[in-house]
Amino acid sequence: MPWDRSQLWLADVEPGGDLGPARLIAGSGAPGQPVACSIFQPLWLPNGDLVVANDRHGWWNLELLEASGQEPWQRLLPMDAEFAMPQWVYGMRTTAWDGRQLVAAACVQGSWQLGRVVLNPAEDPGGGAGVGPARWEPISCPFDDLEGLRAEDGRLVAVAGNGTTDAGLLTLELASGRWRHQTAADLAGALPRAQPAAWATPAEALWFEGHGGRPTHAWYHPPSGGTHPTAPLLVKGHSGPTGMARTGLNPVNQYWTSRGWGVVDVNYGGSTGFGRAYRERLDGLWGVVDVADCAAAARALVAAGLASAERIAIEGGSAGGFTVLAALCFSDGFRAGACRYAVADLSGLASSSHRFEARYLDGLVGPWPADRATYEARSPLRHADRIRCPVIFFQGLQDKVVPPEQTEGIVAALATNRVPVELHRFAAEGHGFRSGSVQIEVLEATEAFFRKHLAL
Repeated sequence: MPWDRSQLWLADVEPGGDLGPARLIAGSGAPGQPVACSIFQPLWLPNGDLVVANDRHGWWNLELLEASGQEPWQRLLPMDAEFAMPQWVYGMRTTAWDGRQLVAAACVQGSWQLGRVVLNPAEDPGGGAGVGPARWEPISCPFDDLEGLRAEDGRLVAVAGNGTTDAGLLTLELASGRWRHQTAADLAGALPRAQPAAWATPAEALWFEGHGGRPTHAWYHPPSGGTHPTAPLLVKGHSGPTGMARTGLNPVNQYWTSRGWGVVDVNYGGSTGFGRAYRERLDGLWGVVDVADCAAAARALVAAGLASAERIAIEGGSAGGFTVLAALCFSDGFRAGACRYAVADLSGLASSSHRFEARYLDGLVGPWPADRATYEARSPLRHADRIRCPVIFFQGLQDKVVPPEQTEGIVAALATNRVPVELHRFAAEGHGFRSGSVQIEVLEATEAFFRKHLAL
């Protein structure tokens, strides 16, 4: 996948408009660079220099190639920070030139921040005197969940949010520091509503010992009424699985915390935002590392007196749903589960994946079909007899990624084993529910199911 290995090639435009010979200048296997590295968002500066994020040193740090092309790449900001995201779609941007300066978004310890990349603190970067060591100057603003960065004429825009504010359009004047934030509701001219800060509970960073005893990160959302040892706990595994649990306001998390639940959103091994080595923890171990990390997060909160060991549920969708089912099969401690369009059969997923993800599982599980035995050993559908706690499923009948047959198969197996199980089908939905009314139904049905089976 592009976040595992990718390359940057360069070709000159000839006077007649044709391209000259292309040459590999950065990324996987480029001269002097390792095979296992990934590049993100090449950006031309006005003087002809080229900036790109490259993780060849372990983090997606910014590097610069001078216009002459004679000097090697310079690592501008050697930081334990990520100036990139996993490239699931086109157009992702974390760096921009505003006309006078380079600005960027960096992920530090799972939280995003804006800053200036001062290319040469002693000289004008446009003066043609070359570029020396850069300096990172954080830009003060209250938002720590950022994407879609753009800049022009001294003004920066991005999609931004934080733990108490919906994601919206951030406009920032770089010279003065003045900013304006407009949510989708604001832009649509919606009626005034209560400020989110009145009911939102921002996440707290949680570090704990995960798989192999390695430090692992999660965001913990405490119950709005306060923490206590008897509080129910909802463990969440994000989708991807190459994704990350973020800090922005999530009304679903607030739904649970407002009802007395703690929520722990786990950045299990394999998540982005914490460097290449952290991402590579999941290589060949999907269904092992993620499961162990989710279970360890729950144990850490119970040990801290923040949750009840008898009231722990786990939920997720898509790849996160696979983690739910694998956790219920191959770990102890969870008392109930909820799955949305969950992967239950790895062999089936490997056979039917769309083109972009066609060989994704080769890195997460093993080469297909050579490692078929591993796929079968980790597929919850083949080990449904090991699930003994109640599970609720939600499935779109138009799903082309996880066909309804996968969900129906594991539901039937659980019913045969007399495990309490519910299946909710949605005729018009695919992979990822779009309808607001469906999302509400899923949330309310999940809460009712947990309340019943956890005696809340």
